[in-house]
Amino acid sequence: MKKIIIDEDFCKGCGLCVIACPLELIKISKKVNKQGYPLAQISDVDQEKCTACSACARMCPDVAIAVYLVKKN
Repeated sequence: MKKIIIDEDFCKGCGLCVIACPLELIKISKKVNKQGYPLAQISDVDQEKCTACSACARMCPDVAIAVYLVKKN
């Protein structure tokens, strides 16, 4: 199982992760963080489609995205 975590405190809504995702799974939401920046988000449904390529995390200039492979027990 893949898990993408976007740290809301660090995301500035720049959209580079949106451009980097080859499957176009990440979107910029209308929700804003404490600093007033719109947040990148990925839905639970799209989490399942993610291939864990980590392109979004590598592209993020604020290191706000982490991609994990989680083993199911």
